[in-house]
Amino acid sequence: MSLLSKAPSFRSFTLALIQLGGIGPDKPKNLQHAREMIRQAVTGHTKKPDLIVLPECFNSPYGHVHFPVYAENIGYTHGKPYDVSQSQSESVKMLSEAAKEADIWLIGGSIPELADGKVYNTCTVYNPKGELVTIHRKVHLFDIDIPGKITFKESETLTGGTSINMFDTDFARIGLGICYDVRFPELTMIAARQGCQVLIYPGAFNTTTGPLHWELLQRSRAVDNQVFFSMCSPARDLTAGYHAWGHSMAVDPMGKILGEAAEGEEIVYADVDPTVLENARSGIPVTVQRRFDVYPDVSKLLS
Repeated sequence: MSLLSKAPSFRSFTLALIQLGGIGPDKPKNLQHAREMIRQAVTGHTKKPDLIVLPECFNSPYGHVHFPVYAENIGYTHGKPYDVSQSQSESVKMLSEAAKEADIWLIGGSIPELADGKVYNTCTVYNPKGELVTIHRKVHLFDIDIPGKITFKESETLTGGTSINMFDTDFARIGLGICYDVRFPELTMIAARQGCQVLIYPGAFNTTTGPLHWELLQRSRAVDNQVFFSMCSPARDLTAGYHAWGHSMAVDPMGKILGEAAEGEEIVYADVDPTVLENARSGIPVTVQRRFDVYPDVSKLLS
């Protein structure tokens, strides 16, 4: 995790979550549709969004067998300048152009990334100039086996990331994760204690785990850390090999749902109000009541 300076002043902003549908085997078609939906998100609301989010694996079918086939070489290194015009990733180039065209911050969901012979599930982030400012590689791989329901093992083709990542805008410090990362509260705790006021995780829960834990986990992470929390899912497609839950949502620091999609393709908007965070932390001051004399502060254990 790169060390950041003091977090920016938290101010109101509008978030747009694109619950993208029609994701199929044709990558150029997927990219074109995503770009069209970014344009629609910019013009389809009474207030232009400051930050737009795409879902996990928006440029390819979701599945461990697909990741190596669709993987792209991004070549980004934290802390070093990155020339998008020289990028080998067609997805990065499209996302950069879309962010610059719309003059917005863009969390580009996630795409399969090839680096040093390994495949990662990687989220990329762009500023309004179209610059790639950070990436997050999914830390925790989705290896589950629920008898009679679903068996899925990302580790058959993916490698887990090794860093905690966040970025600063002119309105907030925002922490990143991807899907299964939400089940591991340490990532959120560390990000919040490093100054993140907002946590955003592109994700693709399925129709087994979605109804059980999708909302529960987001509200839990938000309330535990008194931050805004949001996850952006692909739309549900029952003709695909993987059935995403949908229900992209944003949650405030008191656990209130600010906006939620249904199952189909949809754009969800949420107005993020800093006074809700301030009131939560002053009214229920857990951020200053933690007993680090009794248990360790995990954010201080990083070397």
